[in-house]
Amino acid sequence: MKMLAIETTTAASSVALADGDDLVASAHRVDRRGHVGFLVPALGFCFAQAGWEPDNVDVVAIDVGPGLFSGIRAGLATAQAVAGAVGAQLVPVSSVDAVAMRAATGHRKIWSLVDTRRGEIAVGRYQPVPGGVVRDGSTELCTPDELRAMIEEDASQALIVGDWAALPDDALHGLHAVKTGRPRFPDASAVLEIARGIVQRGELPHPDDVRPHYMRDPDVTINWTDYRSEGPWQ
Repeated sequence: MKMLAIETTTAASSVALADGDDLVASAHRVDRRGHVGFLVPALGFCFAQAGWEPDNVDVVAIDVGPGLFSGIRAGLATAQAVAGAVGAQLVPVSSVDAVAMRAATGHRKIWSLVDTRRGEIAVGRYQPVPGGVVRDGSTELCTPDELRAMIEEDASQALIVGDWAALPDDALHGLHAVKTGRPRFPDASAVLEIARGIVQRGELPHPDDVRPHYMRDPDVTINWTDYRSEGPWQ
């Protein structure tokens, strides 16, 4: 089974190709506003490295969020175009799952963070198991203060991974049972691994059901009067 994975939900964009369990090509760049400019050259580079043509691909795995609106849209549109053109199966993956998959811990509860901007973070909780992680509850959107309260209420030792550097400096201060670690961003290789498991379990969605997971309204639909104080210009 030949697979393509596309990851553009955060400041780090990546593309990867795998043949079965073997990673055969990958490309990576960190640029919060450079998703579109990265994707086409990265896809060309990876296909050339692997010696593949696009129609060799059986599965296109795509991170559908949560994360940056523009990145999610760019990645999903590209994945849908490739899958539709070559008749490949489209498989959606969560960004918080992809971050948690690469966390290195044997016993701590994993808190996987993805910065969604405007003072909010998407948070997923996981338990480490041999060969991966299992989700512990649903993904939540919260403020840094709400995140701190959630961690304080949990008696487990915690490993925080993902974009914890985007938190205010004092957000985790004084939490003695908490450690921070890598990865900071999700990566296409983790997206491949998760998607491979979805395919093997036969949990394939209909293409029409593969949609972006924004977790809130896009900027263009927000009533910005909710975010500003009253003034003479109103």
